[in-house]
Formats: sequence, C-alpha cells, structure tokens
Amino acid sequence: MTIKNPFSIAIHLTISLVMVLCLSVSTFAQKNKAMDKGQDISILSDSATLTKGDYLIHLEKVFETVNKVPVTVGSFKKLNPITAHLTQDEAALALLKNRLTQSERMLNLQNLQMDQTLLKELQTNNKDCLSDLDEYEKELRELKTEILNLRKDTVLIKLFTLPSMRIMFKDQFAELQKKRVVMDSLLKTTTSSINNLQARTSANLINIKELMYLTDNQLDAVSIKAFGKERRYLWESASGKTRGVGFRKFINGEQEISGYYFVYTRSSRFLLFLTCATFFFWVFFNFRSMKQRDRLEAVDDFSLLSPQPYLITFIMLFTLAPIFDLMAPALYIESVQILLAVLLTAFFRKKLSSKLFYPWCIFVLLLLAPVFLRLLGMPPRYQRWLLLFLSLSSTVYGVIILKKIDEQAKKYRMILLTGFIYTIFAVIATLCNIFGRFTLTQIFYSTGVNSLLNAISLTILAKVLVEAFLLQMKSSRIRKGYPEYFDWHPVIAGLKRLTGVGATIIWFVIFTTNLNIFNGLYESLMEILNEKRTIGNFSFTFGGIVLFLGIIWIANFLQKYIAYFFGDTGDDGIEDNKGERSKLLITRLVLLIGGFLIAVAASGLPIDKITVILGALGVGIGLGLQNIVSNFVSGIILIFDKTIRIGDVVELSNKKGRVKEIGVRASTLLSDEGAEIIIPNGAILSNNIINWTLSNNQMRIDISLTIAKPFNSTEVVHQIRDIITKNDNVFVNKEPVIMISPVSKVNSSIKIYFWCKDISNADLTRNIIIAQIFETFEEKEIEIL
Repeated sequence: MTIKNPFSIAIHLTISLVMVLCLSVSTFAQKNKAMDKGQDISILSDSATLTKGDYLIHLEKVFETVNKVPVTVGSFKKLNPITAHLTQDEAALALLKNRLTQSERMLNLQNLQMDQTLLKELQTNNKDCLSDLDEYEKELRELKTEILNLRKDTVLIKLFTLPSMRIMFKDQFAELQKKRVVMDSLLKTTTSSINNLQARTSANLINIKELMYLTDNQLDAVSIKAFGKERRYLWESASGKTRGVGFRKFINGEQEISGYYFVYTRSSRFLLFLTCATFFFWVFFNFRSMKQRDRLEAVDDFSLLSPQPYLITFIMLFTLAPIFDLMAPALYIESVQILLAVLLTAFFRKKLSSKLFYPWCIFVLLLLAPVFLRLLGMPPRYQRWLLLFLSLSSTVYGVIILKKIDEQAKKYRMILLTGFIYTIFAVIATLCNIFGRFTLTQIFYSTGVNSLLNAISLTILAKVLVEAFLLQMKSSRIRKGYPEYFDWHPVIAGLKRLTGVGATIIWFVIFTTNLNIFNGLYESLMEILNEKRTIGNFSFTFGGIVLFLGIIWIANFLQKYIAYFFGDTGDDGIEDNKGERSKLLITRLVLLIGGFLIAVAASGLPIDKITVILGALGVGIGLGLQNIVSNFVSGIILIFDKTIRIGDVVELSNKKGRVKEIGVRASTLLSDEGAEIIIPNGAILSNNIINWTLSNNQMRIDISLTIAKPFNSTEVVHQIRDIITKNDNVFVNKEPVIMISPVSKVNSSIKIYFWCKDISNADLTRNIIIAQIFETFEEKEIEIL
C-alpha cells in the first residue's frame, strides 16, 4: 500500500519553507551579518551574477512544476470509472459469496460453471484496475519527487530569502500562494483516492481467490462426491419439514447473478448476433434476386429454406447460443432451450407428419418439465419424486421411439446415437434418484434431454447451411445468365461432410460441458498438443502440426469451392466473363500460397529447419524435378500474364480446343469432338500459341464458290451481301468482301469473306449462309459448279 504521510509532509514543508524563510528574513540576516558585509550571497546560487531575468526563469520553473499538478491529476480519467466498477464488483462478489456459502443450497452444475467464469472475469477486471492505479500512483510519485527537488535549487533559496526579492516579485509570490493551496488539496485528495481504490481492489482480489477456491471445491463435489449418497433413499421417510425456495425469491436471485454475468461477458454474443444477421441477409438477398428474375421455381426442392428465413435464423441463433456461452447461468441456458424447443415445434408443425409431430411434442414436455420444477422452487423431496416420474417416462419414450424409427431416419446417425444416449441417461438418472444421488440425477437427466435437442437442431442447421450454399450457387448462375442445371451432387457431398463434422464438434463440446468434463478434457488435450518434442535438432509440438495441417486443409477446401460460390462449376458450354474466371483462378492460387504461409507462421514450426529441408529438396529438384517446377512456374505465368484464359479457343501445334482449366502443373483443352487434351504448362509457353479469342470472339469466315456463266456480277454481289448482312451472327460493322474472278470462258470463282460475332457459332453460320446462297442462285437459275 502507498505510504501517505512522508510525501505529503515533505511537499507541505517545501512550500512552507519558502514562506517561512520570507517571514524570518531578519533573523537570518542577523546570524549572517558577516556574510552581508564581506561576502556575496551568490555563492549559494547556480551563477555568480544573477539578473532579474535569471530569477524569473527559475520562478517560472516553480510555476511550471506547480501547474503540472492539476494537469496530471486531470489526466487520471479512469478514477471515476474504476470507482464505479469496483462498486459493481463488490456487489457481485457479495452476491457470489452469499450463493456459494449457503448451506442448504442445492448444487447446480451450470451455475457453478458460470460462477467460475464470472470470478475469472472479475479477477481480470480487478487486475486491470490495479494496474491502472499503480500507473497513476507512479506518475503522482514522480510529480512529488519533482516538487521536492526544488529545495535543492540555490537560486530559489536566494529568491525566497532576500527581502528585496520578496518586494520585487510580490505579485508572483501571491499567485504562487494561491496555486500552493490548490496543489496541496489536489495532491492530498488524489493520493487518498488512489490509496483507497488500491485497498478496495486488493481486497476484491483476495475475496476472488477465496471464492474461486470455494467454487472449485463445489465443482469437485459435483463431479466426484456426487457419486456418494447425498440424500436418503427414496423409500426412506423424511424427518422434519422441507421447504422450497419460493418462486419469486429464486427468480430474483437468478436474474441478479445473470445480470452480472452478462455485464462482464458480452463480446461473444455480439459475434453470435453478427453471424446470424449475416446468414439472414445472405439467404434473403439470394431469394430476392431469384424472385426479381421470376426463377423461384429453381428452388422448389428446398425443404428448409424459404424467401423469408426469419424462423430458421432464430433456430440458428438459439442452436449456437450455448457454444458462445458455455458457462452461462442456468436460467439463461434453460431459457434458450425453451425458446429453441418452441421454435422447432413451430418449424416441425408443417414439416413433419402427425405420426412424428406428436412424439416430438411429448419430448418437448419431457424437456420443459424439469425446468419449471426448478423455477417453481419446490422442496427437494417433491422434486425427486416428480423427476423420478419424468426419468421413467423418458426411458419408456426412448425405447418406443428407437423401436419405431424408420429407415429414412436412420441415416441421421447423430440423432440415432444421441437417442441411445438419451435413453441410457434416463435409466441412470432413475437409479441415481432412487439411491439418493440427486445431483447426479439432475446432471444425467438434463444432459440426456439437452443432448438430443442439440443433436436435432444441429442436424437441421447443417442441412440449412448446405441448402444456403446451393441457393448461392443457383442464384449466382441465374444472375449471370448461366444454364440452371448443373451437377451439384459432388459439391453438396463435400459440404455435407464439412457441416457434419462441425455439428458433431459443437455437440460434443456442449455435451461434455453439461457433464462437467470439458475443462478436464480440454486441458489434457492442450497439454498433449503443446508439449515440446525433439527429434535430433528438430523441435516441434503436436499442436503445431495439427494447426499446420488444419490451415492447409481449410485453404485447399476454400480454393476448391470458391468458384462454386460464385456459380462457376467449370461447365465448358458457358460463354462467361473470362476476366472473372481469371480472377477466380488468381484467388485460388492466393488461397493456396497464403494458406501455406499462414500455416507455417501460425503453427510455430521452426522456419530455419524448414529452410534447410527446402534446400535439401532443391537438390532433388535440380536433378529430377525440373519439368515439374518448370510447369508450376509456367502455370503461374499463364495465370498472371493472361496469354490464355479459361474459355479461350486456342490452337497449339496440331491441337485445337477451348481452354477448360489452367492448373498449376497442366492445362486442359476441350476439343470439338469432346476429348480433353491435357498439356503441360511449360509446353504452352515454349510453343507458338494461336488464341482466337484473346481480345474478342470474332472470326473471319471464307467461302469459295464456282458458278457458270453467264450471270450479272452486280446482282450476284448484291444478293450475297444481302444474305450475309441479314444473318444475326454476322458482325456487320466489318463489311463483307465479295470477289468474282473469271476462271475460264464458261465459269467464274467467287471468294466471300465476312466476320462472325461468336467463334463458337462460326461453322453453323457458314453452313447457313452457304445454304441460303444455293437457294437464291437456284431461284435465279445460276448454276453452281
């Protein structure tokens, strides 16, 4: 703690000394009469000869130091917020202490986990407050030291001891006296305030440690001692009266502690709301774009999404809420479960047949009943009997449902597995209740019911995300004018695997948290992953390897499906924007390279060791992998140089086709016959390339005819020109060229040149125009040889 008196007394003495010296100048003069007569008092000063300006400079130094006090104290802007925070923290700690020290209180696992989380947040907040207070105290101590150092200035001693100086700087002394009073008051009050806040903060930290120890003991009691007998066997008669807590008192206590929890932990919920809002607008925008183009029939096969995805968004919100607040208060978790069950009931009402909907309603009743029992604050003995009835009902219900489940439902393995867990936990809860293990009864029953609810909601959420991605693909293709049909099954299969893994992980985290084993499993896993291991001179951790492989997998997944997100499925019949395809190709390359670099940086693998490995690989590359590296570099050059792009029609040696794909090693051409020609990228750059569509899709078509004489040359040219210009696929901005040359006395040759708008329709356009010329000449009785 800060020592108040020495600094305060010293500062007061410093200013008082100046004033006392001025008042007792006559006494000082008598004692130093010889000095006034024969010696110069300037020997006490910093300079041999002092002017008025010198005195003013030193006096200004005093004023500058004194003026620092209100400025420095005014910069302590966190004192008032710290005071308010400490008051709130003390109230929260008092409530937690009261809850944790109640001898008759039944242990609630979810609330104990919440208490532990809240205490950690309070500890962090109080440590931050103490750090800020220590910083303020340090600044104040430096300021006090600077004031005390003024006593050592010999010029100031002379300034305040000579009567002539007192008269000369009369106004400055008066002003300094006023500032001294203000400064002394600020220093005293601020020092006192900081010391008081430091004492309160230290007391809070001590209380927090004690409560954390008490919370850990009670959590151990729930997880270990709960296996021992807590209450009488159910068949034994109870002695004495058992009273309930009371509904109003119970709710007020739960609301109060929940309020403190939400005050101290709010960042994760903002991310949850942002995620759900993004999902809603994403789906809503895609449906609206399809509705504007009158193409909603393309998503008629969707079973979960609708143009107004309000219900499914709220289901997502309450499904993901527990994972964003693993240690939330029991009242909050139970409220989330109730709302989720109600929303799912509204969702299933139109989706399920009556054969399945009514069993679902029974499950909802089994879910809600224990919650209302706890909220009503009934005596424990009555709660045990009612919970016994519910657990027996859940056992019978689980067995019946598992027997009646059909083949279609069995494909949802996550729900099927959770159904077995639900039934087994109901049996265990029944036995624990009968033999007096009431805490275990509550844990197993609530965990079994919640696990089944979470499994159902997460399965729905996984299917919703797959449909949302498919909606994105379809809407993107429709906006770009692509054909509606495409082979989307391979994409959806990959997405189902991803969402299935994600849903399973979320379910497992919530499940183990409800059993109070998640923290232990997490700490054990982190210990294994973060333990440093050494092979020779190479050090690594399993966590670094897992993180490296995970980031590489995510980067590969993103680069694989990024084109699908924008509706590009690689369909070669699409005449799309080649620039956009090139951007997607570059994006895929950036994702791969960036993913590798991020993986290396995030995993903590030693870069110098990787460099050595890459150097060793360089020898192998130089000996046997020249072609592979050459093709890889050539692929990067092709991507950025844009010599050829996806969709271009090119000729390479004797091969001609449309560019289907540009990979990092080889590119693929699709010939007119349907063959896929795979050409190494190095061969493309090392040979002459004819790109028919580099700057445009136009192509010049030539037609040669031989006709018999006689004929009218002007009329023939006019007829041919008229046929060409009337064709929609002819580029009329470039005039067709028609040349007639005599070959012999009986016939002449006609050369026709014109431009086709789209090279893909060049052969069709050529054949149509030839057929029309033949028909016209036949009508005019012009013989074509």
